[in-house]
Amino acid sequence: MQSKPSLLNRLKILVIGAAYSPHDRAIFHKLSLIAFFAWVGLGADGLSSSCYGPPEAFLALQGRIYLATFIALGTVLTVFIISASYSQIIELFPTGGGGYLVASKLLSPTLGMISGCALMVDYVLTITLSIASGADAIFSFLPQEWYSWRLSLAVGGVLILTVLNMRGVKESVLPLVPIFLIFVITHAFSIIYALAAHVTSLPMVATQTVAEVQRAGAEIGFAGMLFLMLRAYSMGAGTYTGIEAVSNGLPMLREPRVQTGKRTMRYMAVSLSFMVLGLMSAYILYGIQLQAGKTLNAVLFERIAVGWGRPGYLFVLITLISEAAILFVAAQTGFLDGPRVLANMAMDRWVPTRFAMLSDRLVTQNGIVLMGGAGLALMLFTRGSVRFLIVLYSINVFITFVLSQLGMVRHWWRSREKFSYWRKKLLVNGVGLILCASILISVIIVKFNEGGWITLAVTGTLIAMVVAIKSHYTHTARLLRNLDALIAVTESSSPGIVPGVAQRPRAGQEFDPQARTAVVLVNGFNGMGLHTLFSIFRMFGDVFRNFVFVQIGLVDAGIFKGATELDQLEGKVKADLGRYVSYMQRHSYHAEGVSHIGTDVVDEITQLGTKILERFPQAIFFAGRLAFPQDSFLSRWLHNYIVSAVQKKFYHEGIPFFVLPIRMYATPRSTRDNV
Repeated sequence: MQSKPSLLNRLKILVIGAAYSPHDRAIFHKLSLIAFFAWVGLGADGLSSSCYGPPEAFLALQGRIYLATFIALGTVLTVFIISASYSQIIELFPTGGGGYLVASKLLSPTLGMISGCALMVDYVLTITLSIASGADAIFSFLPQEWYSWRLSLAVGGVLILTVLNMRGVKESVLPLVPIFLIFVITHAFSIIYALAAHVTSLPMVATQTVAEVQRAGAEIGFAGMLFLMLRAYSMGAGTYTGIEAVSNGLPMLREPRVQTGKRTMRYMAVSLSFMVLGLMSAYILYGIQLQAGKTLNAVLFERIAVGWGRPGYLFVLITLISEAAILFVAAQTGFLDGPRVLANMAMDRWVPTRFAMLSDRLVTQNGIVLMGGAGLALMLFTRGSVRFLIVLYSINVFITFVLSQLGMVRHWWRSREKFSYWRKKLLVNGVGLILCASILISVIIVKFNEGGWITLAVTGTLIAMVVAIKSHYTHTARLLRNLDALIAVTESSSPGIVPGVAQRPRAGQEFDPQARTAVVLVNGFNGMGLHTLFSIFRMFGDVFRNFVFVQIGLVDAGIFKGATELDQLEGKVKADLGRYVSYMQRHSYHAEGVSHIGTDVVDEITQLGTKILERFPQAIFFAGRLAFPQDSFLSRWLHNYIVSAVQKKFYHEGIPFFVLPIRMYATPRSTRDNV
């Protein structure tokens, strides 16, 4: 009889949803996104940037509005070049090729780490800036006296999206589709109407643009004009930040992923270019100027709807609401791709491995919570100031762009003898590299003294932290390899001899489930598991007649890619347990292996433990825990939390559970010392 779920569990199911089973063969199809939904979930970041990218670039021209024509055309060209280069990355990395993986595999793990750290900071800024801009858009049509509630709304937006993403990828995207469509329809209509209403003025715009260039050259000089345009272009550089999201989010797309990813990229490039060029043109045609308490787009829509009466008011209201909503939707990119970057770095031991673990909703919950928490902290620190956040934004994504394009250029050059079309591919990524490097340098120069140095300082601090974590994991792996010498003991010891124990023969002894049983928790057939096993004999002698080895195949972000990966994991777990069982049976003990595939090691072990106790009433559970020569914050933070959590759970269940210390030595010790 199953126990009734606790109040806390019922509340969790209500808010986050019921657990998914990784064993469901259709689960990958159910949770993946088709190109349209990917455009909504990942492309919203790019489209939403039209709410702050073009306005910031336009305002940075300091009244020389006709120069915006060059900024708009340059932005569109940049969008298509970067999109084309990332389409090639999608082809080369069909299982997912974000900036971290591309730089790690095509350049070096260290450069990949730098790219990953830059992306994490950028995704936190994406969350904060998008939601803060959305709050600004909402309060553009609300009474001025309500403005003091803007920060509270922004904070609430971060919290709501954090919870929504903990429910799952698809669940976080589907409710946003109507918002996305209303935004696209209202903004496309506004742009088309603005151009149609001023079609006879287009020749005048061309004439005024030429005159503006001559006037600016005479007043501030040709170099001054170029610097002004460069600054405006860099202030609008946030427009490109969503492009990388598609290649990074490839694992969440529907098969065939490459075609779905490239189709999503096309949707994004075309729609983003249309929005940027259209809005900048509309600003020029209507001679838009900033008004206090309103966004530039709000001023534009009000000018477009002048004379429409009440329908015009409703149109502006709906358009601004959709604009505010799409900005909240854009924060999804940070929640979708930020945890994925963390998971990839966790699998390479740059960050704690728990960031690669999946929740029972099959999402990287720890990464979502971290991104949401960091976004919330940044929101409170900056008070949701879009003008300040825009300065911090877009620097890091171009670090990633440069490293990704550099890696692709290196790849095509090295592969020039394998592919006849390498010149075309090299040209696309080469142009992308030159363009992205130029933008990166200009953005750093322009934004550095205005506050851009803060972004670089935070990224540098994060790099130092992950290097320390990687160093610790590398050192630990070196220490663990010393324990692996015990594997040779299991292969060379003769039957009837267990290291450290003088045994009496038990030939023909019958299996007795009532006899004392040692249940050993292991994680693969390795020195750590064998050390735990031999420690049982060293401490308890020949007390136990039965041995049960338990291993949970942890389904993490690296495994949860398809049914094939799950089958491979299950096969490896069974093979590892089989080696333990075979070893103990050779020494005349009764031995069994019990395994399960899941996402929560603690819950899975607790459930298996109850079943094992029903069969072996005299069972005692054992697990090894690393004991480092010098205890430190990193060793306590990065290790042993699973064993401690299991011990705590068993303690409350009244199940006997022993934790055996596994001392780590800098140099290998003899087998006798280890056991």
